[in-house]
Amino acid sequence: MPDLILHHYPMSPFSEKIRPMLGYAGLSWQSVTVREMPPRPKLEALTGGYRKIPVAQIGADVFCDTRTIAREIAALSNRPELVVEDSSEDVQAFVRDADLEVFLACIISASGPGMLVKLAKSTSTMNALRFLKDRIAIGRKARVQPMAPKQARQRVKEHLERMEGMLEKDFLFGDSPCIADFSAYHGLWYVRDLAEKPVIRSYPRVNAWMDRIKAFGHGSPTALTADEALDSARSSEPRAISEQGSDPMLGKTVSIAPDDYAREPVTGVLVAANEYDWVLRRDTDDLGVLHVHLPKQGYKIRDA
Repeated sequence: MPDLILHHYPMSPFSEKIRPMLGYAGLSWQSVTVREMPPRPKLEALTGGYRKIPVAQIGADVFCDTRTIAREIAALSNRPELVVEDSSEDVQAFVRDADLEVFLACIISASGPGMLVKLAKSTSTMNALRFLKDRIAIGRKARVQPMAPKQARQRVKEHLERMEGMLEKDFLFGDSPCIADFSAYHGLWYVRDLAEKPVIRSYPRVNAWMDRIKAFGHGSPTALTADEALDSARSSEPRAISEQGSDPMLGKTVSIAPDDYAREPVTGVLVAANEYDWVLRRDTDDLGVLHVHLPKQGYKIRDA
């Protein structure tokens, strides 16, 4: 089976949820660096228009959203603790909070001119301005509760105080990490390591916990070009569908899109649907048949 390919960029917070997970799992993987914003025509050829980052790929199977990517990492490494749906109710509730409201609070509280300067230094000033314009457009179309910077800083502080109390052991829910740790890490990574905000210094347990997650590293990545990733899809067949499920839309052409922000849809024939995921079949002229995997949590499906 081909290695897992991750399409990502260095400053992507949700990519930094997945990269330490790959380090914890001890996996070798292939790394395709993409632009910080669309257009990404080669990636869009795989996804059918989905715009969030990261995206994972194994041959002709394409995995959108960190939930589906984490499930693949768990399966490849025999790490069931990385599957949120198989976790306890307490873990699931923590992840729901950390992945949306807390994450957004981290981004809003830490963003500012300094982050744009960092992006401009790593790419270009023009690219940084385009990035800002793109993110403003996403915010205007988003279906999430807006949050003022002062409110965001207070929400982050509350989250840090909660975590400081939880961290009586090395990780949030015990002596070893689970999906909750990686879900909490990436937003705080944006605050501490990327934006270099000092707020986390006041929380020694959280700071030490972040160092433990960071110490997992990113596994063993090998650089891959976007064209090589397309070649991997072109030369592969999607893996067999073990169970189609009983969704009334099976066999129909449907569109699936995030229901919060960056709500560009993916359209294809629904070929499988289990309790947690949908699988769309996309028939393409260049790459052949692709299967795009999307989670049900946080997504909407409609007849196309």
